[in-house]
Amino acid sequence: MDNTSARIDLGNKIKELRNKKGLTQEELADRCELSKGFISQLENDLTSPSIATLVDILQCLGTSLKDFFHDARDEQIVFGKDDFFEKVDAELHNKIEWIIPNAQKNKMEPIRVTLEKGGSTYPDLPHEGEEFGYVLSGSITVIVGNRSIRAAKGDAFYFTPDSEHYIKANGKNGAVFLWISTPPNF
Repeated sequence: MDNTSARIDLGNKIKELRNKKGLTQEELADRCELSKGFISQLENDLTSPSIATLVDILQCLGTSLKDFFHDARDEQIVFGKDDFFEKVDAELHNKIEWIIPNAQKNKMEPIRVTLEKGGSTYPDLPHEGEEFGYVLSGSITVIVGNRSIRAAKGDAFYFTPDSEHYIKANGKNGAVFLWISTPPNF
């Protein structure tokens, strides 16, 4: 990428941020103690700011240099089987697949659970957050405290994990379901 296209991105990105914040060029200029003309020139790639001025502008726009230059387009959006991490528990007759790598750093953590006939998940202790799931195949029983609730293919479950909880397979074919925890807990 040459310097010209980098400046174009800089001006456009500042303009996009300013518009997202609902600010006029004049309002941004006042907050940064700059002239409206300078902001206009900057957004139209007719000038470049010093690092200190750019930091001031970004601060007024509610972001940082790091976040401003982080290109979200580089973040992976679609994940395939090669990205999954799996753990098989022979004792509990289950397979857990972390279908989004490093999801522990996110606000939610989705996994795909495969339970063999008679299989179950490990009992989980109470924790903050929420749990959601969707049964892809088979039938399960969701155990939360002393409650047992059945769910079949196409059913969803949702609960606050305020007591010990786990899931077990029903029937002779086992089950597969998506399970999402927020915040990450798996």
